[in-house]
Amino acid sequence: MSATARPPEGGAPSLGEVVAQRPEGRPANGDRLSTLVQQATAQGLLPAGAEPPVVETRPWPVMLLTALGAWLAAVPLIGVVGMLLGDLVSRGAGPYLIGPLVLAVAVTVLRAREVPLFVEQLAVPALLVGGGALAMGLFRDLPPRAGAAVLALIALGLAHALPRPWLRVLLGAGAAAAAIMASLPERAPDLDRGHVAFGIACLVSFAVWIAGLALQRRARHDVRLAAFAATLEPVSAGWLLAVLVGLAGWSGMTFLVGASAGGGFVGAVAGELMRAPKPAPAFTALQAASLMLAAVAAARLALAWPAVRQPWCGGVAAIGLVLAWFMPALGAVLLAMALCAVDHRGRLAAACALGAAWIVGAFYYQLAWPLATKALVLVAAGAWLGAMARWGWTREAAASNTATTPRATRVARVAIALAALATVVVVNTGIWRKQQLIAQGRPVFIELAPVDPRSLMQGDYMRLDFRVPDATHDGVVAGPRPRVVARADPRGIATLLRLDTGTPLAPHELAIELTPKNGRWTVVTDAWYFREGEAARWAKAKYGEFRVDAQGRALLVGLRGPQLDHL
Repeated sequence: MSATARPPEGGAPSLGEVVAQRPEGRPANGDRLSTLVQQATAQGLLPAGAEPPVVETRPWPVMLLTALGAWLAAVPLIGVVGMLLGDLVSRGAGPYLIGPLVLAVAVTVLRAREVPLFVEQLAVPALLVGGGALAMGLFRDLPPRAGAAVLALIALGLAHALPRPWLRVLLGAGAAAAAIMASLPERAPDLDRGHVAFGIACLVSFAVWIAGLALQRRARHDVRLAAFAATLEPVSAGWLLAVLVGLAGWSGMTFLVGASAGGGFVGAVAGELMRAPKPAPAFTALQAASLMLAAVAAARLALAWPAVRQPWCGGVAAIGLVLAWFMPALGAVLLAMALCAVDHRGRLAAACALGAAWIVGAFYYQLAWPLATKALVLVAAGAWLGAMARWGWTREAAASNTATTPRATRVARVAIALAALATVVVVNTGIWRKQQLIAQGRPVFIELAPVDPRSLMQGDYMRLDFRVPDATHDGVVAGPRPRVVARADPRGIATLLRLDTGTPLAPHELAIELTPKNGRWTVVTDAWYFREGEAARWAKAKYGEFRVDAQGRALLVGLRGPQLDHL
C-alpha cells in the first residue's frame, strides 16, 4: 500500500453515489468484488472511478461458434493476401511494412469497446499474421538470437497494449518461448552441449519470471502502479507456463506417456537429448542449481506457512532435494510451485505440480543414469515419503488428541497390506507371463529394416525397425491392436506379409500382434537396450529374436547376426 494514499477530500462517497456514477454499459455486479472495489475507492486505495472488470455476458457457445466462423473466414483470406503480397513480404522492407500495419489494425480492433464479436475474432488471426510477417523479416536480417529477442519485446509490447487477459497469457507464453530461443547459443557443437544449453536457456527465462514476480509484488502495493501490476499478472502466468513446458520437454518423455503419445517434440527430440551422455562439469552445475532452487522452495514454504515447520515436513523437503539433484529441471519447478502456492495462485501451482510429476516420470528415460541407480532412487524416495507420511499422521493424531480407534487402525493396516499384496501379485503375474512366453513361445526371427544411421546408436540404446507392411504405417494408433500375418521358413525366419483380416492362416503362417510406437505400429518395440560399451557387439545385428504364443503376443528376447548367430 502506498504511503501517499489518502481518502479523497470531502469524505468518502456513499454506496448509492458510487452506483449512480457507474457509466452505462457496465453491468451492476452487486457481488463481493463490487463491494470491495467501492470500499477501496472510498478509502483512497483505488483511484476515483475505479470499477470491477466487465463480466462477459455473451454465452460461451455463441462466442465459440463466432470465433470458429471468424477463423474459417480468415484462413482463406490470409492465403489470398499471401499469394498477392508474397514477394513483398519475402523481400526488401516488406515484412517491416506489412507486419506493423496488420498489428496496428488488430490492436485497434481489440482495444475498441464497441465492436462486433465477429470482427473482434478476426483480429486474432491478424495478430498472428502481423507477428509472423515481422518474424520473417527479423530472422532473415538478424542473427537468430537477436531476432528472437526483438520478437520477445514485441510480444510484451502487444501484451501491454491489449486489454484481454487471455491474450496477454498467450503473448506472455510467446515472449517466453522467444526469450528461450534468444538465450540459446548460435551454434550447438553437439547434442550434449545443445542439451545443456537448452536447460540453461530455460533457467534464464525462469529467472526472468522470478524478477517479474518481485517487480509485480512491489508494484501492487503502490496505487500509482496498480494498473501495471494487473497487466503483469496474466503475462507472467503465460511466461511461467511456457517455461514449464520447456523444462518438461528438456527432461524428455515421461513414464507411460512415451508409449501412448509416441512422436512429436517430446518423443523425438527431448527423448533423444536425454539419452545422450552429459558433459560432467556443465551437467553437475545444473544439478547444483536445481538443488539450490529446491532448497529455496522449502525455505519459502516454511517462512510463509508455520504449519510446515515440523520435522516430518523437513523429511519431505529432504527427499525433494535428493530428487532435484538427480533431475536438474525439478528444482525450478518446485520453486515456482512454492511461490504460486504462497501467493494463492492455485491454477499455476497445479500446473507446476503437473510439470513436477512429468519430470519425475521422465527420470525413467534418463539413460545417463544406470537402471539400478534409477530404481534405487525412486524406491528409496517412495519408501521415505511413506515413512514421513506415517510420522506426520502419528504426530497430528497425538497433538489433536483424536487418535484413531484400534478398529480404525486395524482397518488401515489391513488396507495397506492388501494394497501391497495386490501390487506384488500384479507385478509378479506380468513377470510370470513373460517367463512363460519365453519358455513356451515359438522362436521367430524377423529381419531388421534399415534406420537412419545417425540415430542408430546412442549410448546404451539402439533403434530398431522391422519390415512391417506399409498398410500399418498410416500413423493411426488408436483402437484395438492389429495383427500382422507372417510366414516362417524352416529356420524360423519370418517374412511379414499382410495385415490379419481374420481369414484362416495357411500352413507355416502365424499372426503377430503389433504395438504402437512413435505414432506407428511396430513389432513389440523400436528399441534395444544394452550395457554401456557394447555398441560394437550389437551393431552386427540383422534379425530380431522373438517368442510368439498362439494368441499372437510376442516378446523380443534378443538380436541375432546374419547367420542367426548369437551376438
